[in-house]
Amino acid sequence: MKSETSYNKLITIISILLPLAVAVLFGVRIPNVEPLSFLPPIYASINGLTAIILVIAVIAIKKGNRILHERLMKTSLVLSMLFLVMYIAYHMTSDPTPFGGEGVIKIVYYFVLISHIILSVAIIPLVLITYVRTLSNQFDRHKKIAKITFPLWLYVAISGVLVYLMISPYY
Repeated sequence: MKSETSYNKLITIISILLPLAVAVLFGVRIPNVEPLSFLPPIYASINGLTAIILVIAVIAIKKGNRILHERLMKTSLVLSMLFLVMYIAYHMTSDPTPFGGEGVIKIVYYFVLISHIILSVAIIPLVLITYVRTLSNQFDRHKKIAKITFPLWLYVAISGVLVYLMISPYY
């Protein structure tokens, strides 16, 4: 098994390169390709499912069901990666959708959107560190960071759904 130091180097690289790649790809438009306009409700649903699975995973571990917890957390990781691929694909084939709301709802929308974006970047190293600590059987350290990772990841998943619901009338 790799040492924690080598995992930490990989986590650092992924945590830097992934948001940069998403930012770059977000600005790329694939010419002469039909917009993938069917994707937003799918990836919003994936975010919602991720939130539900995260909660069930925490309940499972609190009940002592480590195997179910592990399977659910791996499922959450896969769903998050699937979301990311669909999100990038959508934005590479579609023009941005401006939010059309006014007043307080616009402030709420941008607060949720900006906090979602910031925390979606911040959650990357936290999820990876939390996962590596299970791989290296450091369950006490895993539990400590999971208490931070879980609510932030849950917020990112739920706020992703909220952002979709708030902007969907303007697609």
